[in-house]
Amino acid sequence: MWSLFRYLYRHHVVILFLFLEIIGFILIFSYNSFQRAGFINSSAYITGKIYDRYSSITDYFNLSIVNRQLSEENARLRESLLAQARNEDSTGTIQYIRNDSVRSFQFIPARVINNSVNRQHNFITLNKGARHGIRPDMGVLTPQGVAGVVSHVSDSYSVVISMLNLRWNVSAKLKRNNYFGSLTWDGKDYRYALLNEIPFHVDLMEGDTIVTSGFSSIFPEGMPLGIIESYKKEGGDNFYQIRVRLSVDFKSVTYVEVIDNRKRPEIEALEKLTNNGKDLD
Repeated sequence: MWSLFRYLYRHHVVILFLFLEIIGFILIFSYNSFQRAGFINSSAYITGKIYDRYSSITDYFNLSIVNRQLSEENARLRESLLAQARNEDSTGTIQYIRNDSVRSFQFIPARVINNSVNRQHNFITLNKGARHGIRPDMGVLTPQGVAGVVSHVSDSYSVVISMLNLRWNVSAKLKRNNYFGSLTWDGKDYRYALLNEIPFHVDLMEGDTIVTSGFSSIFPEGMPLGIIESYKKEGGDNFYQIRVRLSVDFKSVTYVEVIDNRKRPEIEALEKLTNNGKDLD
């Protein structure tokens, strides 16, 4: 207690000055409208700055929620666009599909929790699994294009064979003229892949867009794969050597969509009968 008294006595001049200053400000702002308005404006500015800073901080921590919501919305929009495109009639007029049951493809949003790009056999791990509807052999897309195909699934997680994997290829075609081939990765650069089986007589141009052919039940037709970076005629097999710059930057993949082709079991069952040489009648 005596310490407090000594402190107050030692600084009584400063304390008295501050007290009188506060009294003076109160009198000024209470009885002078001009000064009061200035004080209110200044305090509003400072308060606004504080709230703005607080909002920026909370927005940062809410980014994961916003990204998840955007990913889910993107999946719904992609379903809608595919449904419209597949229902386009001969006149080019889009007939809007109102019944979800007739749509072939469903898109399941997921987040990447692990990813590799520097190996010969790269994989991507997702935070969704069997209980979310994901099964092996489902295609995986990013907003930029094809990322890979699901290989293994647990209840809550799934592992994807990345396009950057020597053991995987995807049926691809030239968007401009529909000539198709096989897109594979050569294990060298995560930004590039090779398009094979395109014969010499096909007209090519640097910058041509490469998309999925739609010849498998994994990916819808027309999903982006990349653009032709360069091509040349070499060897005696009558096929171009085509270098494709991939549309997906695999070092920055964060959110993906897993493709569920609802008609795939029917397609594969029919093709299995055909491959076994059985009479379809």
